[in-house]
Amino acid sequence: MKPFIHEDFLLHSKAAKILFHDYAKDMPIYDYHCHLSPKEIAENKSFGNLAEIWLHGDHYKWRAMRSFGIPEPYITGEKNDYEKFKAWAKTVPNTIGNPLYHWSHLELKRYFQTDLLLSEDTSEEVWNHCNELLQTPSFSPRQLIEKSNVKVVGTTDDPIDDLHYHQIMKENSEFKTKVVPTFRPDQAIELTKSTFNEYVDKLAEVSEVPIKNYEELLGALDNRAHYFHEVGCRISDHGLEMLPFEECTFEEASKIFLKVRQGEAVTFLEEMKYKTHTILFLGRLYHSLGWAMQLHVGAIRDNSERMHALLGANTGFDSIHDFSLARQLNGFLNELDKTNELPKTIVYSLNPVHNYVIATACGNFQSEVKGKVQFGSGWWFNDQKDGMLRQMTDLSNLGLLSTFIGMLTDSRSFLSYTRHEYFRRILCQLIGGWVEKGEAPEDYKHLGEIVQSICYNNAKEYFQIEVD
Repeated sequence: MKPFIHEDFLLHSKAAKILFHDYAKDMPIYDYHCHLSPKEIAENKSFGNLAEIWLHGDHYKWRAMRSFGIPEPYITGEKNDYEKFKAWAKTVPNTIGNPLYHWSHLELKRYFQTDLLLSEDTSEEVWNHCNELLQTPSFSPRQLIEKSNVKVVGTTDDPIDDLHYHQIMKENSEFKTKVVPTFRPDQAIELTKSTFNEYVDKLAEVSEVPIKNYEELLGALDNRAHYFHEVGCRISDHGLEMLPFEECTFEEASKIFLKVRQGEAVTFLEEMKYKTHTILFLGRLYHSLGWAMQLHVGAIRDNSERMHALLGANTGFDSIHDFSLARQLNGFLNELDKTNELPKTIVYSLNPVHNYVIATACGNFQSEVKGKVQFGSGWWFNDQKDGMLRQMTDLSNLGLLSTFIGMLTDSRSFLSYTRHEYFRRILCQLIGGWVEKGEAPEDYKHLGEIVQSICYNNAKEYFQIEVD
């Protein structure tokens, strides 16, 4: 019987199969945005068992387990790793239609060479087989990254991070993959969070600059950005519930900042003004450094107060936000473009209703750099088959799919590189489908070049991070 994950998985036409096997399959991976631990990569951590490498920190799986009625002790609680794995194995057969079913079996196939379908009945066999392999040197983080043919890993790092582990990897000539930091200054922007003043104090300490006013805050962020640049950073990232764009002078932003530092509350409008002015300052800074700026927009986080109090952030209680984006996005990009200080920018929205808004806004600000303003790949709840197809189809209809910089893992797992394979199969099926329907010519050389560009070459050209 043909295994579930076979060579033509998700490929339903001759053209799709040619494009994947002859052009996409063996391309390197440029994983420009993820949440892997630099410490675990630098120290080449050993994983004790399959649950540790596969379940720990994976809120996608946690959400599915909760939906299936698995008690919390078997998800994030006190049960041991084998008991948690058994609970996940019981859940997996019931994830049919969810990308987790595809992802899980791709990971078992590619990394552990097993065609077993995970279930309660096969869980012990899968557990023992995978744990035996995990004890071998080829399953450490660096070996998994190299085995996956990853050329660049962009981690996500706070401005106060000393980048110690990035420095170690930068000096390690044996590890060929480039691991670079990404500048993520969210905590300096979210001024209504209860932790804001404490964070500003930490930023002042790390920057060795007193932050008594807004000008000094911007100076500290500038200081840290330049430090990140020296260590190899070429990408920034912002996680925003909604994109702010309200006119705000430096004086206004200064007063708002001081109000918060003095423990006073601010209005929603004041919050948006401060955020607008600060992110525009950072956008100009990124342009001066030659960086790309990522804007991840539209996650409403920590919606269960009860579970957030128990487990904290990033534990599976976030969802899609709904808000107006068109005026803010065009206004924000235009404000930077007016003075020719718009950096290369990638816009992701968690709400697919914004696809046409983003794709058309990106088209307003293209200049000189190929695909300068990017409609980012299907993100988070959209990084599944339908979401990827929708994003790429909408981009094709309103822009140029050929300039797209492609997929990223956005993951905390060293086994998640199969998401690039998943994306590539979907990409080839999309373009191959156009060929089969007579909507694109059967010119495999040209179409193959487009596929390879989207898989890797466009990102390599876009980010300008030197790779071996």
